[in-house]
Amino acid sequence: MQQFDRDLMLLLNDVARLLRTRFDQRARARGMTRAQWVILARVSAKSGLSQNELASLLEVEPISVGRLIDRLEARQLVERRADPADRRIHRLHLLPAAQPILDEISIAREVLGSELLDGVEAAARTQVVDALLRMKNNLTAEPAPLAVGE
Repeated sequence: MQQFDRDLMLLLNDVARLLRTRFDQRARARGMTRAQWVILARVSAKSGLSQNELASLLEVEPISVGRLIDRLEARQLVERRADPADRRIHRLHLLPAAQPILDEISIAREVLGSELLDGVEAAARTQVVDALLRMKNNLTAEPAPLAVGE
């Protein structure tokens, strides 16, 4: 079992799962879901995203995003606006009522970041971030063609 305790891929998965769980707890305390928080944060970062663009960023089906947007719209946190060039496309924009929730998301990120990195020296933090960025680049790069027989 100990070989799995230090398995990088399992650790990355476990840490990501634990972070998602913590964010879920905080969002639920606000009567929301983590997915709704993520949508608010994404739309805050890039106002005017279409539902399809947002679905692509979140790696979910557009219908799932549509339902989440329906709930956020009912709470008057976001609004859909028709795209001036193509009225079939709805662009997402935050409403003022979203700002307190965005502030809370920011605080949650800071708190969880502190918890996550408690006891990790600054130099190690930099190395971890650099290593993770390299891993991300490795996985997002165009894969090399498979050799014959692979």
